[in-house]
Amino acid sequence: MERLRVCFAVFMTTFFFAAVHAAEPLPALAADSESLTISGLSSGAAMAVQFHVAHSSRVRGAGILAGGPYFCAGGSLYKALWSCMSPGFFTPVPKVDTLRLEVDRQAAAGRIDPPDGLRNSRVWLLSGGRDATVKNDVMDATHEFYQQWLPESAIMHERLPSAGHAMIVPSAKTACEITGPPYINHCGDFDAPGRLLAHLLGELRPKVQAATGELLAFNQSEFTARKASMGDVAYVYIPSICRAGGCRVHIAFHGCQQNVATTGETWPRQSGYNEWAETNRLLVLYPQTSNTGNANGCWDWWGYTDLLYHTRTAPQIEAVWKMIERLTEKP
Repeated sequence: MERLRVCFAVFMTTFFFAAVHAAEPLPALAADSESLTISGLSSGAAMAVQFHVAHSSRVRGAGILAGGPYFCAGGSLYKALWSCMSPGFFTPVPKVDTLRLEVDRQAAAGRIDPPDGLRNSRVWLLSGGRDATVKNDVMDATHEFYQQWLPESAIMHERLPSAGHAMIVPSAKTACEITGPPYINHCGDFDAPGRLLAHLLGELRPKVQAATGELLAFNQSEFTARKASMGDVAYVYIPSICRAGGCRVHIAFHGCQQNVATTGETWPRQSGYNEWAETNRLLVLYPQTSNTGNANGCWDWWGYTDLLYHTRTAPQIEAVWKMIERLTEKP
């Protein structure tokens, strides 16, 4: 068993350095700068909420799968692990009024966009009934957080009683109720990427069975600071039609234990977005964490990179925003 672990570690290290060597610059693709949407699972969901609030004037919608409300952890790992994942009597989910105060405070300081920008967006939420990692009370708090700005018609909260803590895709092999790597589960014909994209973007063309566009590994280190705890390589899915410009952009944040350093290209290839992107003029950006800031490769939603981790100046949010700016530039 020890020999297998060593061999796997050597394989992943070799894969990682080969990927860095092969990575190209992120291309300028003249993407549509007015229709940016985001989504994420687990820590990626928390990052999607933070990114949405920080850039609410530009983000048109967010898909949240098993993630808490903005500033839920309040800069505390203890609160992140308890109040924002498995809340109890002594560790409740923060009250929405308290979170609203933080939004107003950061907006007044000019560190996030004015929160009224949220009113022009849409939100899709997914709660798994078998999810013991991020309990449904937390997702209910995320729903309540967004209700402060959005009408109920703009919020879709779906509940899948049999689902564990995972992205839900029809092509996945892992059983619906499982919580474990690669955190991509099969729950019948439930298609989380298709459902969230349809709510955020409107009616979609049917997806393809196999995505034939380009999954480009690009040099992410161009956009990141050392303290950002982000990998040297990230991915973008480019349908061939999008090389001519004008496509929309969607950011898909992976969860903990889902980055390329841990699972290779599983998330950008198997999370279910590319098949919808191919027929709907959609670029999908897959930013990547590293395992240096925390061993599980989680996105920063409690402050391990910066005290202002939930604002526009946060190392991870700033890096991803620079990638969006590149994609919207003209070639």
